Amino acid sequence: MHGLKYALLVAVLAGWLHQGHAQPYPSKPIRYIVPSSPGGVNDTSARVLAPRLSERLATPVVVENRPPNQVGTAQVAKAAPDGYTILNTLDNFPLTQFLMKDVPYDATRDFAGISLLWRAPQIAAIPAVRGIKDLAEFVRLAKSKAGSLNYGAAGAGTSGHLAGELFKATAGIDLQVVQYKGAGPALAAVLGGHIDFIVATVGTLLPHIRSGKLIALGVTSPQRVRQLASVPAVAETYPGFEIQGWGGLSVPVGTAPDIIRRLNAEAVRVVAEAEIRRVFEDQGYEIVGGTPEAFDKWIAAESQKWGRMIRERGIKN
Repeated sequence: MHGLKYALLVAVLAGWLHQGHAQPYPSKPIRYIVPSSPGGVNDTSARVLAPRLSERLATPVVVENRPPNQVGTAQVAKAAPDGYTILNTLDNFPLTQFLMKDVPYDATRDFAGISLLWRAPQIAAIPAVRGIKDLAEFVRLAKSKAGSLNYGAAGAGTSGHLAGELFKATAGIDLQVVQYKGAGPALAAVLGGHIDFIVATVGTLLPHIRSGKLIALGVTSPQRVRQLASVPAVAETYPGFEIQGWGGLSVPVGTAPDIIRRLNAEAVRVVAEAEIRRVFEDQGYEIVGGTPEAFDKWIAAESQKWGRMIRERGIKN
């Protein structure tokens, strides 16, 4: 009996001491992993958000570039689920496992969502020198020259690549894909007239549409976008057509719910700030700032939708 009482007393004291000395979260710097090289959308969005997250969390949030995508993402999957390693999560996040062999993680099982922070409508555009003025005219041309026109993409499985494949299937046309190593080279190619068609984010193409070098044929969001109100949504011609870039935050699965809630609350507050919102909206992004549960469901749905297309169309990295 005395031994049992002693054991209970030790257990109570141990719990009390642990509670009394446990450090509040966060108590050290947070690594903000960007699984790509500096300069792209993934990196830029992280560097806009990190300083304000640092201020709100009262601890340094340090952006670390860890390309390529599958390597940086795997580092986060293997990290301790303690809230000190977060992943800048973009639209290609749930797709890598369908495009490459031996990817050492599963996007829907090995991560917990923090928040879907933004969505980015895209624009279908062509070089102005082609002399085409609208989507219907381009589709007629593509059908008359089946297989001889092409489109550029910033890499296999990118949102621009998948948008091109979805548009081909929806419009019933045959375009040859030309893969580039990033958005920069793909943009240079369409500006130079070396490719016939491209789908990329509003922020990427808008300056060149306004300068007259590119002609916008349609936006890929369900509705028109504020920056290009005269440009129709592709869905106005092909109902149901939609593909958007997006970005959010994730952590390793097993991270404590209270840490996830704290990160969600601060991230949502940051993207709701007027200055941050203006930076994103000027690039054509839509601020979302949703719940962890909604982000997990979004990733699962994106994985199912685009995984099926990748398999059916034989898309490879």
